[in-house]
Amino acid sequence: MPRPLWTGAISFGLVTIPIKIISATEDHSIHFRQVHLEDMGRVRTRKICSIDGEAVSQDEIGKGYEVSKDEVVTVTDQELDAMPLPTAKAIEIVAFVDADTIDPVRIGDSYYLGVDGDVAKKPYTLLRKALERSDKVAIAKFAWHGRERLGVLRVRENAIVLHAMHWPDEIRSPESLAPKDVDLDDDEIDRAVQLTDTMVTDDISQFRDHYRDALEELIEAKAEDKVLPEPAEDGQQESGKVMDLMAALNASVQAAKEGRGEHGGDATVHEMQPGKKAAKKTTAKKTAKKAPAKKSPARKTAAKKRSAS
Repeated sequence: MPRPLWTGAISFGLVTIPIKIISATEDHSIHFRQVHLEDMGRVRTRKICSIDGEAVSQDEIGKGYEVSKDEVVTVTDQELDAMPLPTAKAIEIVAFVDADTIDPVRIGDSYYLGVDGDVAKKPYTLLRKALERSDKVAIAKFAWHGRERLGVLRVRENAIVLHAMHWPDEIRSPESLAPKDVDLDDDEIDRAVQLTDTMVTDDISQFRDHYRDALEELIEAKAEDKVLPEPAEDGQQESGKVMDLMAALNASVQAAKEGRGEHGGDATVHEMQPGKKAAKKTTAKKTAKKAPAKKSPARKTAAKKRSAS
């Protein structure tokens, strides 16, 4: 079990539950060092004072807030810890809501809440069962890393999980991003819906990080002085080129069906407008005859690794 990131308590009405926060995720990314290419020496980041130009050690560094151009106010960790906040050492539950009312855009990092001592076992289990039976999630406030935060508590495999949340004013409006005045006919929308139907799954644990697989293969080849993997084929459309949307949808539906082991037959499921059905079927059949794209060696190697795992 990883080292706790924070210890405190859940404040649930008059109930106090001592807990410790443990990260619910792990970073499996491949990290690079900055190196001097001439001799492979590691390049480190030095903290330099902008006034005297000298390197500064960590114990000489504090927090400062720029009140004006010529005035900086320093604040110590002890002063931050002493601020009169009810959430300073507690995750204070302030409301319960239905889970589907939480906008996913507001969800941030996730953490497990583990019991901190025997005294926490009964109230922890009480809160967990209350969340399960009510089918609700808890909205909570807590102070961490120099600021008060909003969070969601929910149950995952008999453990309580804290999802950090963004405050409402931290979410940018997407209003200006959506394209306007786009012409789409019902056939195109129906075919797009059909594509979603063919791609439905109940298990997203099947997906893996292919970029990391390819990166490990590249590092292994360079370390062992082997031939580097060939570049993957670029399947992206040329910028500015007009796409035949219906043809692309037909091909996508057929490819999705073949990927699920469905062969033969038409790609048509939703009822089309009279007079257009035959044309749609012909397009789907012609698209199905196209040969699949040839895999590059890098993709073949990644496929072998997935089969082995």
